[in-house]
Amino acid sequence: MKKVLVTGGAGYIGAHTAVELIEAGYEVVIVDDFSKSDRTLLEGIEAVTSRKVNFFQGDCGDEAFLKGVFEWAGPFAAVMHFAAYKSVGESVEKPLDYYRNNLGSLISLLKTMKVFGVTNLIFSSSCTVYGQPDTIPVDEATPFKRAESPYGATKQMCERILEDAYSRGYRVISLRYFNPIGAHPSALLGELPVGTPNNLVPFITQTAAGIREKLTVFGDDYDTPDGTCVRDFIHVVDLAQGHLKALEYLSAVPAGDLCEVFNLGTGEGVSVLQLINKFVETTHVKVPYSIGPRRSGDVEKTYGNVSKANRILQWKARFSVEESLFHAWNWEKKIRDIKN
Repeated sequence: MKKVLVTGGAGYIGAHTAVELIEAGYEVVIVDDFSKSDRTLLEGIEAVTSRKVNFFQGDCGDEAFLKGVFEWAGPFAAVMHFAAYKSVGESVEKPLDYYRNNLGSLISLLKTMKVFGVTNLIFSSSCTVYGQPDTIPVDEATPFKRAESPYGATKQMCERILEDAYSRGYRVISLRYFNPIGAHPSALLGELPVGTPNNLVPFITQTAAGIREKLTVFGDDYDTPDGTCVRDFIHVVDLAQGHLKALEYLSAVPAGDLCEVFNLGTGEGVSVLQLINKFVETTHVKVPYSIGPRRSGDVEKTYGNVSKANRILQWKARFSVEESLFHAWNWEKKIRDIKN
């Protein structure tokens, strides 16, 4: 059984990916510092898979800690690196925290991998690397524009670090994904923000559940059909399966240097207001909202060309936006029962 290290595996995307890896027959070891999560999703992984999670709590920026994990739990066939701060809005308020954490954790991880002879890495990148593109949909050859947020800048810098590092013996796949939403269809696993949500769908579901009075839509004067930002919303399970496909591809390619990037998305743009309306139509639950000013760091519109991943990874998103919202709502109701 091949062993995979999943950093940030107690978080939203990492936890769903851990489930897909376990169900595909991999042995998973998770590292997380709980700075943006808690044990809830670890318990969710165990509930979905009926398997005990191998878990180490610590900071990926701490090389001594990482070396301990590699010594105690290795050897690893590959590493999936999700551990990073990921809020666009928070990164504007706390840019230095984002540069220190996101760059530092990747550098520490690469150095530790080198010590232990682990070469295979799948990196959690983002569509924010494209900035505000001149044309959409964006494909992997679309030039980077200046990032609209420090978060996006850290992902650009991390990809540059990986480009420079792969010629020194690393084999790297960077997955540039768009906006993950939804939850595991079992309702045993989903997005669990700490404090105020940074992403749109948890804000929608918490407002629908009456936890929040109303949702604020940041700006309605963008150059889009209804004036609100347009995004490519992808089900988190589809995204997790994309990571599994990337690992299978990495394992199948002959030994040698490798540095590839893939977009993971649906290829379709949906506006913020469209998403809210789709939620109401799908769940028959009202979501009070008001229009607020634009939020610093937001890109006006973006969605992806995902034909490269369709062709090379043999991967394609299969859940609709409506299914994603239905699963997110079921998770919201489930987690409220657990918390109460």
